[in-house]
Amino acid sequence: MGETLVKKKRRLEMPHIYVLLMSIIAICTILTWILPAGEFERDGRLILAGTYHAVESSPVGPFQMLRCVYNGFIDAGGVLFFVFIAYASIGLIISTGTFNGLVAGLLRILKGKLRALIIPIFITLIGFASSTIGVFEEMFPFIPIFVGIALAMGYDAIVGLAIVGLGTGLGYSGAFMNPFTVGMAQSIAGLQVMSGWGFRIFCHLSMIVVASVYTVRYAMKIQADPTKSLMYGVSGGIQADKNIESHAFGLREKLVLLVLLGGIVVIVIGTKDYGWYFEELAAVFLLMGLISAAIMGWSPNKIADLIAKSFTDIAMACMMIGLARGILIVLQAGNIIDTVVYGMSIPLSYLPRWLAGEAMLLVQTLLNFVIPSGSGQAVVSMPIMAPLSDLLNIPRQVAVLAFQFGDGLSNILWPTASAPIVCGIAGVKVETWWKWFVPLFGLLLLTQMALVAIALAINFS
Repeated sequence: MGETLVKKKRRLEMPHIYVLLMSIIAICTILTWILPAGEFERDGRLILAGTYHAVESSPVGPFQMLRCVYNGFIDAGGVLFFVFIAYASIGLIISTGTFNGLVAGLLRILKGKLRALIIPIFITLIGFASSTIGVFEEMFPFIPIFVGIALAMGYDAIVGLAIVGLGTGLGYSGAFMNPFTVGMAQSIAGLQVMSGWGFRIFCHLSMIVVASVYTVRYAMKIQADPTKSLMYGVSGGIQADKNIESHAFGLREKLVLLVLLGGIVVIVIGTKDYGWYFEELAAVFLLMGLISAAIMGWSPNKIADLIAKSFTDIAMACMMIGLARGILIVLQAGNIIDTVVYGMSIPLSYLPRWLAGEAMLLVQTLLNFVIPSGSGQAVVSMPIMAPLSDLLNIPRQVAVLAFQFGDGLSNILWPTASAPIVCGIAGVKVETWWKWFVPLFGLLLLTQMALVAIALAINFS
């Protein structure tokens, strides 16, 4: 009987993320032999709505599939190297102890149950950064910090992961200035870039309230009874920072914080007014990290050692990004990516106005499984959704809203996006994260559906 239980446990074990992603690539390869090939006409990168047509079938063979894996890394090269540089730069800032000192100062102010306010405070702060300058992978270095803080406060690793994961995910979902998603989607839809920001802020705050209440309730429950934790009995992983309240927050740490805030302002101006992208943003992140290291008086060798460590820590995550991009490359090579998008859009044209807006949200959420890139999803889906919204008498701003809702939060749900990456960094099994997060995702999806309904009611434009 004991052997049977062991075998059952092994059968239920989550496969390694590389195995999972390669399995999805293999499934998509098989689909290129099953689904009809088709494509839209394009103007540059943008597809032209109403131009879908069948093309000659080009199923992907086993050897070509492996070539697509390589091409996935090449295609994601800009993102990969930006993540390496940004992660290492933020790693330098974190190594200064600035955030530990900031949290220590807040904990000295907040006593007893009020300490749980740390959770909504930092979900909101991280969400603001994500919403404005579009940081996502750049926030990964904060995960070990907040996991350690959460453990020291009597919570568990899931709470620490939630602070960073929810902050970034909701930042994208409720983005009001993000140039990589909202800005691009609005430009494709023919809307004034960054328009409608007031209602988007309302949406962002509404989702943060729901997520914060859910997370705080869980945190307070396990603080009162550690056995209620989904991580109870799990050993290893990131350890609690037992001396968290003794961290210094002196002049140097405050100067580093000012450097970070100044860098955020520069990035906002650069992306909004000058069209900066990965090249310029990587330079700003690197400059922030080096200035912070100089403020701390570190030697060049120490700076190099810290950067090398960050490169090592983020390497696996970057591998996941490249493999996930390989899924898109396979679909493109088999000429079925447009078929998938077109197939998803067809049912929308037969739905009533009030239901079509909600269906757009669900379609965008599902589409993010195969296209987990915000800008990539905007380029593929918005040229279809924008004209379709006109036919359904839905404001194009609502179509953009459905896109950003579907793109943002599901990034920390889908295995093809960032869920395995953030879980790996936090030392939390993906299935454990899903057990905690899926109910919250359902609540937030209902919140998003209510917000879409409000947008339709007020004719958000």
